[in-house]
Amino acid sequence: MTDFLIRPAAPADGPAFVGLVRALAEFEKLDGPDDDAAARLAAHAFGPEPRFRLLVAERAGAVVGYALYFLTYSTFLARPSLYLEDLFVLPPLRSAGIGTAFLRRLAAEAVALGCGRFEWTVLDWNTKAQDFYLRMGARMLPEWRVCRVDGERLAALARSDGT
Repeated sequence: MTDFLIRPAAPADGPAFVGLVRALAEFEKLDGPDDDAAARLAAHAFGPEPRFRLLVAERAGAVVGYALYFLTYSTFLARPSLYLEDLFVLPPLRSAGIGTAFLRRLAAEAVALGCGRFEWTVLDWNTKAQDFYLRMGARMLPEWRVCRVDGERLAALARSDGT
C-alpha cells in the first residue's frame, strides 16, 4: 500500500507545480522560471488548449512531484510517441516509489494511446537517475545527441533566408 496518489493535475495545483519546476531547476543548477514564465506554465497546463499533459504526486494533501509529458510522432513506426519532458520528486521522497509509479502510469498511458515509444532524456551527471531508469527497463541511446537552438540563435535562424 502506498501513501501517495498519482493523478492528473488540476488548476489548483498550479502554484505547487511551479514551485516544483523551480526546485527541479535548482537541482539541475539552472535558472528556474521567472514570474512571467510561471504564468505561461499555468496557462499552458490548464488553459483552453493545453500544450502538455501533467500528472502530480500527492502525499498527505501536498503535491510532492510531477511528470510533464506530451505526444510526438515516429514516422518510422507510424505511431505516436510519449515524450516525458520532466519527472521530479522532492528529494526526501525519492525512495518512496513515486518515480516508479509515475513511469508505470506513463507506460500504461503510452500503451493505451497506441504509442510505439516512451522516451525522455537524462543529464549525463545524474547517475542516480540513469541507474533508476535502467532498473525500470530503459535503454540509454549513446548514438543520439540532443540538438537545440534557443535564444538569439533561434531568432537568427528564424530571420535567415535559407542561403
